[in-house]
Amino acid sequence: MKYIVVIGDGMADRPVQALGGKTPLQVAHKPNIDALAKKSRLGMVQTIPPGLPPGSDVGALSILGYNPKQFLTGRAPLEAAAYGLNLAPGEVAFRCNLVSLSADKASFSPDSPDAPLMEDYSAGNIDTHEAKALMECLQQHLGNEEFQFFPGVGYRHLLLWKGGNPQLACTPPHDIPNQSIAAHLPQGQAAEKLWHLMTRAAELLAKHPVNEERRRRGQKPANSLWFWGQGTRPQMPTFKEKYGLSGCLVSAVDLARGIGRLLGLEVLEVPGLTGYLDTNYLGKVQHSMAALLEVDFAYIHVEAPDEAGHKGKVEDKVRAIEDLDKFVIAEVLHQIEFLELGDFRLLFLPDHATPVGLRVHTSEAVPFLLFDSRSPFPSPYPQYDEGVSHMQPGWLVEEGFGLMGMFLELEKEA
Repeated sequence: MKYIVVIGDGMADRPVQALGGKTPLQVAHKPNIDALAKKSRLGMVQTIPPGLPPGSDVGALSILGYNPKQFLTGRAPLEAAAYGLNLAPGEVAFRCNLVSLSADKASFSPDSPDAPLMEDYSAGNIDTHEAKALMECLQQHLGNEEFQFFPGVGYRHLLLWKGGNPQLACTPPHDIPNQSIAAHLPQGQAAEKLWHLMTRAAELLAKHPVNEERRRRGQKPANSLWFWGQGTRPQMPTFKEKYGLSGCLVSAVDLARGIGRLLGLEVLEVPGLTGYLDTNYLGKVQHSMAALLEVDFAYIHVEAPDEAGHKGKVEDKVRAIEDLDKFVIAEVLHQIEFLELGDFRLLFLPDHATPVGLRVHTSEAVPFLLFDSRSPFPSPYPQYDEGVSHMQPGWLVEEGFGLMGMFLELEKEA
């Protein structure tokens, strides 16, 4: 038996006026997903436990069967694992976004009356090559024994603070679109050290050739840093220790890749992964399915729906779902037959909702689809979308971290 999990990050939504009161999942043309839905168990799962913020770190751990309230120490430590960093005692990792503020000369003080706005949490979807040049500049001028900067993918980077405070109150930049940054700066003991870093970084970034060229091309400059998601190294059993299965994982984002490394999954290297609509969907699936010839479990993560949700772009979110159907689900089914992988189970769901009308993550339960090739289950609901919540009888998994055990032992739940 092979086990396959496909994540459409942030795919779930709420009714959108521009879509006639329907959600992107409800209007997207997704024949492969809906065909599976007719012979799958459909239900809702609470991937975000009460009291925790609705982030991909929380959702991903839940889906993989790890209680976030027990194992989550912060988002950045998970990403640090993707960099091959083993955090030592006293070391705190921070997620470090390159962002676009409404002014180059920012005031990084919580009592500033003229603090700039958070214009773009992704600095205009800055590409990895440009971002690397900026982060290397910051490391050269600001890096020292206390602070180190590590370049990542696109706008997503990492700060390592030796002796830092993991208890600071920090706000994800994608949660404050077009809002003043004053009330959302890091707060707590030693927070002023981060304010100072942000001030110095803004001075360096404003005049960097990369940003000068971006302005010339009419693109938003990456004119500031934003710190959030901090924490220390988590301690978790591997997936093999927990479930007795070997596995692989593929994703464009360091968060998912870092979780994979911490859980002992083989993190696949696939060219052309961007996290956006132009990502290499087919490469993700083909590498994952080939790996399934040797391992038991594959986790395929697709970021594009979440990015569209954060941008508030309805058309892009619908397209991301349609591409997921056409290039991921269809290719998974093709490769299973082509490679003669035999019996399989498929779990398909988002890690959380990212409604385009809000442009932030939300905590409500999300729909899941669970297919077993050996025992198709006639579903009373003819398609996969948020309407599953109204099924009679419905199937709600209230503790999301319990879904993985149900998926791996489906016959015990029949």
